[in-house]
Parts: sequence; C-alpha cells; structure tokens
Amino acid sequence: MVDPAPIPLSLVLTTEADRERAEALALALLQRGLVACASLHPVVSLYRWQGQLERSEEVQLLLKTSPENLEALRRSLGELHSYDTPEWIHWQASSDGSYGRWLLEQLPLSPGGGPPAPAGRPGDVVPAG
Repeated sequence: MVDPAPIPLSLVLTTEADRERAEALALALLQRGLVACASLHPVVSLYRWQGQLERSEEVQLLLKTSPENLEALRRSLGELHSYDTPEWIHWQASSDGSYGRWLLEQLPLSPGGGPPAPAGRPGDVVPAG
C-alpha cells in the first residue's frame, strides 16, 4: 500500500480578548474562505505591554489554512482583529489522507479547493479540528 503524499498546510495562532470576539473572528474568516477550521482555546496570557507586565484571560485561535491563503489571511486578520497588535504566529505543517484533503476542499483559493461540502459537519466524515 502506498502512503498518500503529505498535503501542505499552514497553521496560525492568534488571540482575542474573549470568546465572543474569537468566535466572530473565526466565523468571518470561515465565511471568507480563508480558513477551513478554527479551534478556540481559553488561555491566560502573561506578557509585557508598553513597559508594564500584563495578565489577560484571552481566547487563543488555532487557524488551519493552506500556504496559498496565508497572505490573504494575514491581511484579513489585521483588518478584522480587535487588537492594535494581534498575535500572528504561523508555521508550515502537513497532513496525510482524508483530513488534509477535506481541509483543502474547504478553501476555494487552494489547489483542489472548492465550495464547502454540502450538509453535515466535518466530524461527520473525517475528524474535525
């Protein structure tokens, strides 16, 4: 049996001030076809801002997209984000098999991408998230 070729993906981390803003950002990026999936995780962030130590309860978003969508995603994130300086950390990854194919099918700008699958949720056929 031949292993399927790895499918290149891009992963992006950002944070938002609260769950409502994080969900609104994720939905806007999904509607624009820039991400296939966004996972939201509550976090406590400790950081230095304008010379002061800060502590914030935030929601971290793990955004899953293709390398072809990365620049458009960066621009849209800057436009839609509630922070003046949103977190933007990205790295390249890969996925084999049905999850990688599903992800690309959700992204109209990516090779093999097209309109989202009709009816159902990603977890109905392949693992979501």
